[in-house]
Amino acid sequence: MGFEQIFILNKWCDHLKSVRITFFRSVKIAAGAVVCVESEIRGDVTIGPRTVVHPKARIIAEAGPIIIGEGNLIEEQALIINSYPENIMPDTEGVEPKTMTIGINNVFEVGCVSQALKIGDNNVIESKADVGRNVILTSGCIIGACCQVNTCEVIPENTVIYGSGCMRRVQTERPQPQTLQLDFLMKILPNYHHLKKTVKGNSTPARS
Repeated sequence: MGFEQIFILNKWCDHLKSVRITFFRSVKIAAGAVVCVESEIRGDVTIGPRTVVHPKARIIAEAGPIIIGEGNLIEEQALIINSYPENIMPDTEGVEPKTMTIGINNVFEVGCVSQALKIGDNNVIESKADVGRNVILTSGCIIGACCQVNTCEVIPENTVIYGSGCMRRVQTERPQPQTLQLDFLMKILPNYHHLKKTVKGNSTPARS
């Protein structure tokens, strides 16, 4: 086999790999979810009922599936990404995919970035906040606007991180679910935006 034939064969193998990856990744949207077509959703993503995904929001599953539970609000330009660690390339052999799970009644505000693989219930990640891959967000937490949390830790329940110095305190009650806002958005958004179709899948949206 000549050099040119080997080159063509390698190219064809690379093409088959990309095709296989494309076909084995899917987006599953539960009945009752509102997901605008202007949002970007890539990879193996499951979105639970009553979750609202605004236009320009991005949900990217690169390093493993993303399972989003019920009643979450994902605002414009928010980014939820299950990405590879910095020291691992996507084509590295023997790397097991890790599932990102997001519980119920969480809010991802405009322009925030969340890479946390485990998020519980009733959390708020405020505008322009950044939560790293090695953070576990329990329940009832608030990550304040523009705060960066890139440590390797479990954030205790009801923790509030705020201010330019990312100071911390514990609040007595969890943030209230955005039930009325979700109801309003579920009525209004379909009037102004096309929606992604509901797709049934085998996966069950996560509850913590």
